[in-house]
Amino acid sequence: MSELVFVGLGLNDDKGITLKGLEETQSATAVFMETYTSRMPDFNMERFEAQIGKKVQLITRSDLEEDSGKVILQAAKTGKAVFLVPGDPFIATTHVTLRIDAEKMGIKTRVVHGISIMSAIVSLSGLHNYKFGKTVTVPFADNFSETPYNVIVQNKKLGLHTLCLLDLRAAEGKYLSIKDALKQLQMVEEKKKQEAITPLTVAVGIARAGSNDPLVKAGFVKDLVDWDFGEPPFSLIIPGDLHFMEIDALLAFAGAPDEFRRLAK
Repeated sequence: MSELVFVGLGLNDDKGITLKGLEETQSATAVFMETYTSRMPDFNMERFEAQIGKKVQLITRSDLEEDSGKVILQAAKTGKAVFLVPGDPFIATTHVTLRIDAEKMGIKTRVVHGISIMSAIVSLSGLHNYKFGKTVTVPFADNFSETPYNVIVQNKKLGLHTLCLLDLRAAEGKYLSIKDALKQLQMVEEKKKQEAITPLTVAVGIARAGSNDPLVKAGFVKDLVDWDFGEPPFSLIIPGDLHFMEIDALLAFAGAPDEFRRLAK
């Protein structure tokens, strides 16, 4: 057997994996897992390893991006290797290269999907899935980029929502906050003045999606910039045009202020 199976872990903890993903992991000859593309706050490795009956080898960013995932590919050449990834395996595009390399080496690859932040934010916020435009990542200030602002502008011109994934450095325990993300976007606004991120811009902050205590808060930027979202991970949505049903959902699920009622289009 020569096989590499990418398995999505879902969100937050070791209980988010699907039954199919669990079965694939239990039957593997080698199991690997990365934790640098997303934080899973309540993942219990000891409990998980007891459930699958084998040890899990943690993979770093350098293992994949600098060493091209050689340790995983070598295990897959002589057996069945499972690579566990937070969320859905290929939402983090960095893993596509590993799958391509495996196929080029004659290693069969399969995917077992998991719950992703892309679907969770729709379920939590009540915003319509088909109204989301391009997704963007807001980086830390030391890797500052105007791209997130530009993407928001492009999406807004089409009336579309923007999901902003907030940067993280899991190995360092650093997670970009919603406050810092908004401040970066406001800095670009001051320069470009396209009224994409003003104090009265509507925004939705989400913390700990997939956990038992997620927090979803809709409001204006001027209010969310000082809102306490608690522990990470965080996501930010900058809505485009809002349907009246989306506004009703934000009022019901996300504590949006009554002023939102006048925003329906």
